[in-house]
Amino acid sequence: MENASTPVVDTIRESYSARSQEYGDLFGSVASAHPLDRALIGSWADTVSGPVLDAGCGPGQWTDFMAGRGLAVSGVDLVPEFVERARKHYPDLSFEVGTLDAVDVAAKSLGGVLSWYSLIHHSPEDIRTPVAEFARILRSGGGLLLGFFEGPTVEAFDHAVTTAYRWPVAALAQELIDAGFEVIETHTRTGSGYRPLGAITAVRSPAR
Repeated sequence: MENASTPVVDTIRESYSARSQEYGDLFGSVASAHPLDRALIGSWADTVSGPVLDAGCGPGQWTDFMAGRGLAVSGVDLVPEFVERARKHYPDLSFEVGTLDAVDVAAKSLGGVLSWYSLIHHSPEDIRTPVAEFARILRSGGGLLLGFFEGPTVEAFDHAVTTAYRWPVAALAQELIDAGFEVIETHTRTGSGYRPLGAITAVRSPAR
């Protein structure tokens, strides 16, 4: 599919493209992730069935991780260099270049969506677009796991690549609820060397 082209989207794509090799070397393996992240994604993956989308898959390590747990999973990412690297390292899996604001997936066709820090560059005004897309492509009862930077207020900060946003758990959970999700669990984690991180598991409400 064609990528959306707006100044913000172009900035995100170009910023990650310029540092794709560095990013992939630092973060492009599951082994580089915090053990609690691996445990959370693994336990979530074991609760979903049917096709799963790794939304904002980056170099593809989490796509491969979920495939290793028996899921039919594919990845999509805005950055062509990430998709090229993912295809090279995981040739048996499917990866496409695309935007999360308009996902090239049929409505109500997925059992799960992993969005692991892939919405961190969406402003508070724009984040409802990809969240609505996740709601559109998930079937009733389908699972969502959303990872993000957590903070006491919604605010921008200078991420190493380009501007990102922190969210209070309650505020981002409300965005999911408004889009038709039922929040199941929330998680926060802090520690030396890590920004405060948050995660939300939710399911697509059958009522909407």
